[in-house]
Amino acid sequence: MAFLKKCLLFCIGGGAYVGLELLWRGYSHISMFAAGGVCFLLIGQLGQAQPVLPWPLRAVIGAGIITMVELAAGLLVNRRYQVWDYRGLPGNFLGQICPAFTLLWIPVALMAMGLYRWLDRRLARVLSA
Repeated sequence: MAFLKKCLLFCIGGGAYVGLELLWRGYSHISMFAAGGVCFLLIGQLGQAQPVLPWPLRAVIGAGIITMVELAAGLLVNRRYQVWDYRGLPGNFLGQICPAFTLLWIPVALMAMGLYRWLDRRLARVLSA
């Protein structure tokens, strides 16, 4: 059941990430579904495993996780398919990530931790019934 729960959480996170991109840019790419799923699982685990850390610090770490996953996706996928290009933005790194977007990920990471915690509990009840 734990594997099924993680798969469901991955899909929910991936779908939410694509949804955010559709709202922000009007389009997305299938690779962002995978990136979103990975981000959601990692940020959810951060929220669960590190409750002693103050929530602002967890949010900043979560934003860093999203930025690093975006960098990995950019280096592995974006360089070939040109899904996005941040070269025109200040502070970009190889055109793949941008510090301004890292700041935007802070509230997203915080919301993701809360959503993950809520879904994790709900799915545990549903899947154990």
